[in-house]
Amino acid sequence: MQIVRTSEELASGVAILKGAGTLALVPTMGALHAGHMALIAEAKRRSARVAATIFVNPTQFAAGEDLARYPRREEQDARMLEQAGCDLLWMPSVEDIYPQGFATKVHVSGVSERWEGEARPGHFDGVATVVAKLLLAVKPDVTVFGEKDFQQLAVIRRMVRDLSIPVEIVGLPTVREPDGLALSSRNAYLSEDERRRAVALSQALNAAGDAIRAGTPVTSVLQEAKQRLVDAGFLQIDYLALVDAATLEPLEQARGEMRIIAAAKLGLTRLIDNIAV
Repeated sequence: MQIVRTSEELASGVAILKGAGTLALVPTMGALHAGHMALIAEAKRRSARVAATIFVNPTQFAAGEDLARYPRREEQDARMLEQAGCDLLWMPSVEDIYPQGFATKVHVSGVSERWEGEARPGHFDGVATVVAKLLLAVKPDVTVFGEKDFQQLAVIRRMVRDLSIPVEIVGLPTVREPDGLALSSRNAYLSEDERRRAVALSQALNAAGDAIRAGTPVTSVLQEAKQRLVDAGFLQIDYLALVDAATLEPLEQARGEMRIIAAAKLGLTRLIDNIAV
């Protein structure tokens, strides 16, 4: 696996990879786990060559969020990617992505404005801007993202469609621990006791999904799910909602393709999850 850090090295490495056929990209912020390896496996299934990025993007963190303590472990991550069959790893510097005087941001209206957009103002501008830069630099045929960040996936799909960026966006179902907890780099923040209680998030969503499929009124289902989180020790619930899977608009009655989405804090750790209904 080739490791590159500058735009010049990237251009040379990508040209070689594209000479061998199609290219898939897996953007990450590092602190890799089995969920990321599933993205690499899907990328390998869809393309002749696979590139990954590791970049902890400062513009998607608001003041007071966990940018400084976000886990960084480049050597371990690089080994994992190489063992998974990744062909190229791009680890740019902040200065390479945002050179002095950088003054542009990408804002995706509509789908970005509720839920995470309300809880983390400016977050999706940072996400859309950096993903646009990564896609324009690598010019992959396919890019693979996880569905755990479901709203992020919706934002990226809208951005790519609106800006006519020629890439296929693939969403991969959330990879989970055996007890159902969604894999996340931030799970490392959980204490042993918090880790045991964290599974209540996926359990609450699954129970809510079953209840909605059984015809239980949506309002009472969501109230019960929130209470389950409170009982498990989640002291801040940013949102827990049934939404249209395409628009992410809230639904008061079940119809069409839906998602139950949630974000809540357990101790100091903010966890997000979603399930299809």
